[in-house]
Parts: sequence; structure tokens; C-alpha cells
Amino acid sequence: MKPYLLIDFGSTYTKMTAVDLDQAEILGTASSLTTVEDGLIVGYRTALEKLEKRIGQLNYEQRLACSSAAGGLKMVAIGLVPELTVEAAKRAAMGAGARVIGAYGFELSGAEIEEIISLQPDLLLLAGGTDGGNKETILHNARLLAGSELTVPVIIAGNKTVAPTVEETLTKAGKTCYRVANVLPELGKLNIEPVQAEIREIFLKRIIQAKGLDQVEKLIDGITMPTPMAVLSAAERLAHGAGNQQPGWGALLLVDVGGATTDVHSIAEGLPTEPNVFLHGLPEPKVKRTVEGDLGMRYSAYALMEHFTPKLVAMLANLPEEEVINGVKERSSSVYYQPGNAGDERLEETLGYLAVKGATQRHAGKVEKFYTSHGISYLQEGKDLTTIKTVIGTGGILAYSQTGKKILTGVLADPSTPEILTPIQPQFYLDRSYLFSTLGLLAKQYPAITFRLLERALTQV
Repeated sequence: MKPYLLIDFGSTYTKMTAVDLDQAEILGTASSLTTVEDGLIVGYRTALEKLEKRIGQLNYEQRLACSSAAGGLKMVAIGLVPELTVEAAKRAAMGAGARVIGAYGFELSGAEIEEIISLQPDLLLLAGGTDGGNKETILHNARLLAGSELTVPVIIAGNKTVAPTVEETLTKAGKTCYRVANVLPELGKLNIEPVQAEIREIFLKRIIQAKGLDQVEKLIDGITMPTPMAVLSAAERLAHGAGNQQPGWGALLLVDVGGATTDVHSIAEGLPTEPNVFLHGLPEPKVKRTVEGDLGMRYSAYALMEHFTPKLVAMLANLPEEEVINGVKERSSSVYYQPGNAGDERLEETLGYLAVKGATQRHAGKVEKFYTSHGISYLQEGKDLTTIKTVIGTGGILAYSQTGKKILTGVLADPSTPEILTPIQPQFYLDRSYLFSTLGLLAKQYPAITFRLLERALTQV
């Protein structure tokens, strides 16, 4: 036996998975409420006690962890043109497991600096200008940041011509800086990998301590990545497989519904699937993640309801509008809220369905009709996901609900919005044991074992 203990310090629950790598088996799972105020140590010990009651005490070869406790890694992205460098910065951040809580373009104002301070980010990403292009904007923004009270690390990923000057400006002001290659070196060319690698390193070196995770580090072998990155690593492994003997599942979409956010991950090229459709805007990465901070089941339940309107939620849940509003208020005020009756269960299911629907529609690409001398053509911005055949659901409500498939149908193409390129006829799978985050910790080091475990973890519905 080669036992490993895998831990996910989530914003609500601390989840543990014991794995035997020799047999590629799940030995057991357990969870407990995350205890941020106690440095996560209480939640860790409670979950471990539960696990040991089920499978006994084991001498684990390694104890690996990921974390999104205390809201995960919060980042502000600053760029030049919103649809270019700002968008590039956002994609880099989200793909690395960060949650973008603010995005700013052009020259920052004093009021915007104050707004960024009020957001209390863990990290700033400062971009702007292609290599050899605009210099003034990133220099202006660097000077304002240098004169501000912000103390969080800054990743510089802009015009290489002035990046050293930007770094010098911030460093002289006492700011901690990390300079990497330009996230948008040329128009239409993304370079997000260096930024993502730096975000991960900063998370490991600095953010862990800021979140109180250092108290549990003595008991484990390391917190290796943010939870969203672990989930994405698992999705990539499933899509790509593990060598010729284990071909992957191919293109897929994974939806992770949480209390504060709904994350959507796609592993797909997303190129046009119809004739007379032409790509427009920045190229999309094959591996893409988006985070919707207003489409969650608890913290952001009220924002979710407002996005779709109380009237629509009430109609779909077959409940009085007043009951819906009160139920949503209760959820948004308590992350530990549990439905108490059949009507409340219907409301929970409806909110889950709408969270999936809204997040998938924002993640997917869109087409726009235009006229040429040769007839009608279409511009596609973003990914075409219409031909995706595999959709996976994970997260609390999808893992534990009896109506998981119904909730997951929120990803399907909507006839009322044919311009949004969401899946048409996929097969649905549920991660009922909530394993994607923990198994993602093994995805790179043990690809074959991880692939087998992921396949076994999924239930077709």
C-alpha cells in the first residue's frame, strides 16, 4: 500500500481524500467545516478524525493540499485597453486559480486607486501595451500605485520596453514586484503562461501565510496550489488522458457550483463549427476558466436572484415571490444554510440551475451577424462549445443533490439566445464524491493513476 492524504481547504468545507496509489483506489473521504479563524487547524483535525473512524489510522507517504479558504486568491487586473490587455490579464489570472475582483483599463484615477484599496486584493496584475507599443499608460499607473497605500505584491506583465522602469518605480516605493514576460506581446497574441506560473508561486510563498494556512503546514507536506487550479488540473488530465494506453475523453466542460462563485472550466479549442463564421477578438486558450462571483448558492445568492429577477426564480421554483426573496436572504446570510422543506428544496434546485446557466453563458462564445457583398456572415468572439459532448458537474449542490442532472441542464443551448454558443447535446456526469479538487493534486505527478481515479469518480446521469 502507498497511501496519500489529499486535502482541500475550501471556503466552507475542508475535504479529505485518502488514496492508495499502488492499487489506484479511493480508501475513504471525509469533510468538516473550514475554520479560518482558527488557522484551519480545527477543521483539519475534525475531518481527519472522521476519516480515521472510517478507514483507521494510516502512515501516509505524503499529505498534499490545495486551498480556497478565506475567499481564495483575490486579484485586481490593470491593463490598457479593456478588450485587449485587461482581458488578457483577466484570462491569465483566472486560469491560474485567482478570482478577479476588479479590472481597470486606461490611466487610473485617484478615485480608482481608492476603490482598489477598498477591494482588499491579495495581488495586483499590472499590464499594458504590446512590446514596443504604448508606454505612457503603464508608467502612469505604476506611479499612482507607487504613491498609494497598497502593500500587496504586484506582477508586472506589460510592455517589455518600460517594464524595468515600472519595476524600479514600484520597488523604490517599497512595493514587492515580480516582473514577467508581457501577457500581450503582440496584438492578437496571448502569452499567459509566465503570469500564471508567477501567480502560483506567489500564492505558495505569501498568500498561504496571509490566510493562516501556515498553522497547518506543520502537519502536511505542503499546500501546492489554489483549489481552482487543482480542479482545472483534474479536468485537463481527464480530457488529455495519460499516454497511448489511456486516451483521454477529449473536449469537455466542467461546472463547479459553490457558495460564493460558480466556476466554469472548458478544455476545448472552441473554433467555429459552421461555415461563414470568422473569429474576432483575442484568441481563446484551449484550457480556460472563468469565475462568476455573483452567481453562487450562499454568499452571492441575492446577486444571483437579482440577475435573473425574483419573478423568474419564483416561476421556475413554483413558489410565491415573497417566499423566494426570504429564502434567498437566509442563504446569503448563512453559508451553512440547509433547505428545510420541499419548497425550499425546489428553490435550491432552481438557484443551482440558474447559477449553471448564467455562468456557462458568460463562459461560452457568441456570434454576431454581419452583411457582406457576398451575403450574410458571422463574427465569433470566444469559444464555440456547441459540439461539446461531455459536461461534468462538481461542487456541493451537484455532488449531493438528487436532481443533479436537472441542475446541469443549465449548460444547454437556449433557443431564445441562439447567439450564445453553449452545448447542444452533451452527456452529463456528476462528481458525486466531490473528488476533482483533491485528485487534481496528483494530476501532474501521477497522471495514469489520477486518470483512472477520475474515471471511477464520475457517474453518468
